[in-house]
Amino acid sequence: MATIDFGGVSEEVVTRDEFPVSKALEVLKDETIAVIGYGVQGPAQALNMKDNGLNVIIGQSSKFPRDWERAVGDGWVPGETLFEIDEAARRGTIIQMLVADAAQKAIWPMIKECLNPGDAIYFSHGFSIVYKDQTGVIPPPDVDVILVAPKGSGTSVRRNFLSGAGINYSFAVGQDATGRARDRCIAIGIGVGSGYLFPTTFEGEVYSDLTGERGVLMGALAGIMEAQYDVLRANGHSPSEAFNETVEELTQSLIRLVDENGMDWMYANCSATAQRGALDWKPRFKAAVEPVFKELYERVRSGAETARVIEACGAPDYQTQLDAELSELGNSEMWRAGKATRELRPKEAARTISADTKGVGGRGGN
Repeated sequence: MATIDFGGVSEEVVTRDEFPVSKALEVLKDETIAVIGYGVQGPAQALNMKDNGLNVIIGQSSKFPRDWERAVGDGWVPGETLFEIDEAARRGTIIQMLVADAAQKAIWPMIKECLNPGDAIYFSHGFSIVYKDQTGVIPPPDVDVILVAPKGSGTSVRRNFLSGAGINYSFAVGQDATGRARDRCIAIGIGVGSGYLFPTTFEGEVYSDLTGERGVLMGALAGIMEAQYDVLRANGHSPSEAFNETVEELTQSLIRLVDENGMDWMYANCSATAQRGALDWKPRFKAAVEPVFKELYERVRSGAETARVIEACGAPDYQTQLDAELSELGNSEMWRAGKATRELRPKEAARTISADTKGVGGRGGN
């Protein structure tokens, strides 16, 4: 492992320099990796591993024809590399649980029956293991339990793999029954295209992940955008002006500067007026939202957020309800203004984005 300084704190990480794909192939040469679920993370991780030369099969229920047909469209062959979930789990030696968290609770009894001593059960989220009292996911003692968690959506996992950049992943070993769990874990991480891997625990991953996606990454971001947009519109600004000052300038300009060299560098490359205002108002926004983040973290740690996910996502009409909520979001004035704005971007840029994402898997975490 390489030792890297992260802001004055040293951490050990695994890069492709000391653990190349050739080493991953050697570690996994006798393994059959069964990817269970072809919805969000499944397509990206499976295709990346396949492209890297690993032996991969898919387990996907044909009762969900959209995902089954998508797998076929991506080149997986029914009866050869595409199977019903239980059949794939029986054939696999490393079983990747990439169905949604609520669905993992539902299929776990079936998966558990298919595990053999020495197999590995793989997760990309600590949810099912950490909240086992609610999910019932308790692996037998004779299998490895490993975690490789991408810090990005399925879309980004595939897109960054194709570009050669990779997505950063965390990894953890929850149970080492074979003495090979760590090597298996890191090899899979390299196989799915990690930029670099950093160690965590199942608890550390799920606490940070649930907080992040409800906070800065998705929930807080959308809420802050809506608040600013609504204030601008209430004060007479046009939808185009309000959207550009709230979203477009962030996504098309400023966040790219942050990505390149950090927040201070972005500030340094903006006007003096913008710098002064941002520096003055940053502490006020932090003071306003920090109590919300503390409440959020405690709800995550206590399992309250888990209970909410299992109850809501396990409801028979959940997909209908979700579609309605997403439709309400997408049809709000702000995001209709966003659609119009995107259509006004130069067509060459639009074609480049389309080419980058063609055939890439779905949105968001698990």
